[in-house]
Amino acid sequence: MKAYSNDVIIVNDIKIADTFKLKLIGLMGREKLQDEGLLLTDCSSIHCFFMKTTIDAVYLSRDMEVLYRETIKPWKLGKIVKKTRHVLELPENASKNIEIGDTIKFI
Repeated sequence: MKAYSNDVIIVNDIKIADTFKLKLIGLMGREKLQDEGLLLTDCSSIHCFFMKTTIDAVYLSRDMEVLYRETIKPWKLGKIVKKTRHVLELPENASKNIEIGDTIKFI
């Protein structure tokens, strides 16, 4: 599945973490992300404990509207963002052209 913002591809390979186990494992142990990401559904906050790489986190509403985005280094906590329903984890700098208020589409 691909992720789009304003009809522009953000990354080409999005995996979905929709179970407790998939969310718990997340991107742990990954050395580097290459044109890929992880959508954590029904998830309002994240951490980067046990991660080896810096990621971009995009906090999304129920309707996939961008509420906030940030870059998170390994062993750090993500911000708590009001009304977050999903979090999209991307390679570092992949979210640089995403603006608050954009809608992310997954196809």
